[in-house]
Amino acid sequence: MRRALIHFLWAALGCVTLASLIAFIAIWNGWIGYMPDVEDLQNPISKYASQVYTADNKLMGTYNMNQENRIHVDYDNLSPYLVKALVATEDERFYEHSGIDFIALGRAIIKRGVLGQTSAGGGSTITQQLAKQLYSNTAESTSERLLQKPIEWVIAIKLEKYYTKEEIITMYLNYFDFLHNAVGIKNASNVYFSKEPKDLKLEEAATLIGLCKNPSFFNPVRYPDRCRERRNVVLGQMLKAGKITRGEYLMATEKPLALNFKRSDHKDGIATYFREFLRQYMMAKKPERSKYPSWNLVQYSIDSLAWETDPLYGWCNKNVKKNGEPYNVYTDGLKIFTTLDSRMQKYAEEAVRKHVGGFLQPEFKKENRLKKNAPFTTNLKPSEVKAILDRSMRQSDRYRMMKAHGATEEEIREAFQKPTEMTVFTYRGDIDTIMSPMDSIRYVKSFLRAGFMSMDPRTGAVKAYVGGIDFNHFKYDMVTQGRRQVGSTIKPFLYALSMSNGMSPCDVVRNSPKRFGNWAPRNSSHARVGQMVTLKWALTMSNNWVSAELMSRINPQDFLRILRDFGINTYGIYPSLVLCLGPNEASVCEMVSAYTTFANHGIHTSPIFVSKIEDSDGNVITNFQPRMNEVISEESAYKMLEMLMSVIDHGTGGRLRYKYNIDCQMGGKTGTTNKNADAWFMGFTPSLVSGCWVGGEDRDIHFDTTRMGQGATMALPIWAYYMKKVFADKTLGYDPKETFDIPEDFNPCSSEDDNNGQYSIEDIYE
Repeated sequence: MRRALIHFLWAALGCVTLASLIAFIAIWNGWIGYMPDVEDLQNPISKYASQVYTADNKLMGTYNMNQENRIHVDYDNLSPYLVKALVATEDERFYEHSGIDFIALGRAIIKRGVLGQTSAGGGSTITQQLAKQLYSNTAESTSERLLQKPIEWVIAIKLEKYYTKEEIITMYLNYFDFLHNAVGIKNASNVYFSKEPKDLKLEEAATLIGLCKNPSFFNPVRYPDRCRERRNVVLGQMLKAGKITRGEYLMATEKPLALNFKRSDHKDGIATYFREFLRQYMMAKKPERSKYPSWNLVQYSIDSLAWETDPLYGWCNKNVKKNGEPYNVYTDGLKIFTTLDSRMQKYAEEAVRKHVGGFLQPEFKKENRLKKNAPFTTNLKPSEVKAILDRSMRQSDRYRMMKAHGATEEEIREAFQKPTEMTVFTYRGDIDTIMSPMDSIRYVKSFLRAGFMSMDPRTGAVKAYVGGIDFNHFKYDMVTQGRRQVGSTIKPFLYALSMSNGMSPCDVVRNSPKRFGNWAPRNSSHARVGQMVTLKWALTMSNNWVSAELMSRINPQDFLRILRDFGINTYGIYPSLVLCLGPNEASVCEMVSAYTTFANHGIHTSPIFVSKIEDSDGNVITNFQPRMNEVISEESAYKMLEMLMSVIDHGTGGRLRYKYNIDCQMGGKTGTTNKNADAWFMGFTPSLVSGCWVGGEDRDIHFDTTRMGQGATMALPIWAYYMKKVFADKTLGYDPKETFDIPEDFNPCSSEDDNNGQYSIEDIYE
């Protein structure tokens, strides 16, 4: 009987061993459960955030999926305390096993499984935990978890085969989610202690490793006492394992947590509008007309052209990884080096906020006190205001959500009139208040908006990009998304075409009103009415009558052609004489790019936002080169410089000299559309072209006086504040004494106009 029992036990053991061997082979080859391909194990799924850098190598921010804001940190950049704490706490025999610690596993089976000691510790090694992080989904049941365990053992063995111990530790710490959007050790160090992983002290490293057991339970923000106790347990394990001395242990355990907590958010960092634009631009797919609504075919035209001509547009879907899949900015750990300069970006953001928030908004608020329709113009009827607000209500997320949940129109309107708690924007910081959603729509519309961009005319490198006044509250990007009427800033393109057709700045035209069919342009200034004036004087004064006369002498189709050459989208624009006054719409980006032509010998330079892209291993995938096309001849460009410099020295841009005291060689043009709905200023030096738009969210939101609403008041000061800061920062290398390289013997015309180029400021109005 005894012999039979022994034989039975040996047979049972043999069967279990054989079954385990078969199961192991089946799991190893992927016949049971999920087993990643060898290629995946050699190149684990890199769910790292892509990092976006400025040209001066400052980290601007990251792109991440589901807030998994991972940024890779090399082993050499980890604090030694982190490694010691992790090994001592999670896997004391880490350097001795090959993925599975059979001693710890056996202890866990006997103490936890047989004796039911829940505090006996687990048997998972660091490598097994990494395998679980990389390849296991959350188990829905105990049986599912029991099946996952042996799969993780096999993956752990394979990981040990392909990676060194140091690489496994590095991957583990880079992957772990430390809570509060602190995914990966770099973010955790920054979020909890505002420092880099290599700079962590002993007690700080122990705190973070303590979270590996259960970050929610030991949450240092919500449960600091509990977290401190766990930290001290980790320190005790380090002492027990001989990783620290008793003196170090006693000192560290007495210290408080001393958090320097700052919640991580993908919107943190500089140039938030730019980063969001760049994310969408790089991830764009090939445009399909059917996916664009009929009212937005202009955007389809712009996107289609960008897909064909700009390597950056849709870059992720135009380029593939080694496995043939397209790149993903959220998960592929790319390093994207932009052309933005962090200092210039800061100056641009400060200039926008100083002028719009510090001057224009208080003045607009003052004017609105007298308006029944505020913030809308007094020219609107109450019914028209109501129609605008109703349209905005129907376009809101709140309306769509209520509609999707089956609310009736009457219920929705009632809800929009009901006061509710909300956080709203002010220039002094966000405030909590109570107002109805409909009142909040009107409140949001009361803020003036702005867009500003600055770029190098020779390379196309975009140096600064400000899409609005506050990204958190006003996400619509007025640099690339927004398209507004350009007004008089279009006139230099008309004059450039005239110069290309053989005219010169000193050619004369009669300055008098004239009817062209059923259209008679108006002029706000009555200086020199009825006299013969030069084209130089006319552009300097932004004269509408002369512009209309020039337009009448050319084919409007030719004007549309040259606008396209300048980089301005002309889809859907009807060729007519009225184009000379800028009723067409364009983005700030297009306008700034167009004006590079005047500073660059007649050659238009397209904007470049990124200089290069590297993969997660630091290999350069793509370098981006300037994209240029000749629009006008060098001679015509010199003629245009002559006139556009006169706009600054004697014309509508004159306050740059007499009010802001900017003493450099520069050209520019102001622009104001009907009823002051849009205010523009385009300005350039030999090395920098910058442009600005300011206006309301709707065209019916604006100053009702030209004194306040014109481009010289609304937009020009932003350019002035920005350039003063740029020139003051000597590290940037922009010299206010730099001049345009016009040949010394160049003479745009043989005679001067009768005022010798000197004009009265009182004469200047657009």
